[in-house]
Amino acid sequence: MYIKDLFKENNLVFSFEIFPPKSTSSIEVVYKTLEELRDLNPDFISVTYGAGGNINENRTGHISNIIKNNYDIEPMAHLTSIGSKKEDIESILINLKNKGVKNILALRGDIPEQGAKVGDYNHASDLIKHIKEFGGFDISAACYPEGHHKGESLEENLIYLKEKVNAGAEHLVSQLFFSNNYFYNFLDKARGKGINVPVEAGIMPVVNKKQIERIVSLCGATFPEKFMKIVNRYEHDKIALRDAGIAYAVEQIVDLISTGVDGIHLYTMNNSYVARRISESIQSIISSVNNKRVV
Repeated sequence: MYIKDLFKENNLVFSFEIFPPKSTSSIEVVYKTLEELRDLNPDFISVTYGAGGNINENRTGHISNIIKNNYDIEPMAHLTSIGSKKEDIESILINLKNKGVKNILALRGDIPEQGAKVGDYNHASDLIKHIKEFGGFDISAACYPEGHHKGESLEENLIYLKEKVNAGAEHLVSQLFFSNNYFYNFLDKARGKGINVPVEAGIMPVVNKKQIERIVSLCGATFPEKFMKIVNRYEHDKIALRDAGIAYAVEQIVDLISTGVDGIHLYTMNNSYVARRISESIQSIISSVNNKRVV
């Protein structure tokens, strides 16, 4: 099933993101996570290879295949083109199609600081255009409510986003954010630019202080004063900070859904406990929005 059709069928799409571990020996962690998430019935699960912008196609394709054929959940495979030649991407697309994977989140990826070659794709829109011409895939793209962390302003980033949509992206997944006002401001500006495809709000529950430091270093997300009060109050109590982080994420999600967001994309960080707590907290709300009775 194409993910674009999920947005047509449901008032709200709810999805997860997981990532394969860097070492093959740790792959069981992903299998365990999937087993624990399956009964939460997400509309789809996206599969990345960590937040650093790299991709190991074999693991991404392999896990996407398992999600689809073992758990009967639609997968969305991340595809990062940085440093790749067109023939490399062509090979990956053939591999994904053979595995029955129909949905791709197309990303350029971060240019390596050591100045490695970009390859045949200068922008994500170039990759999207290639996938569209190849055919057979539903394409999603990333968007950034606070602008891209590499220094692009929000206005500049919206120009690139429009190019992604014009190239063939049929829906968008946002970078994580911790103040819904950033998302609402971004969405207003995007609609004003004629970007009218569905947009999922990316939510990451922050459950420990090390995670906060990593988020800042990777994407530069802004932490509101309200959130930092929670961190400063509970930073030395792991359980309290975890539960407070879950509560903060649930509050964000309830506000977003009540405002009419197209979808919620939960960055699980392979933490099935946190994903379950959040999913169960909003189950009745999602069912109400989609007019489905909670059993």
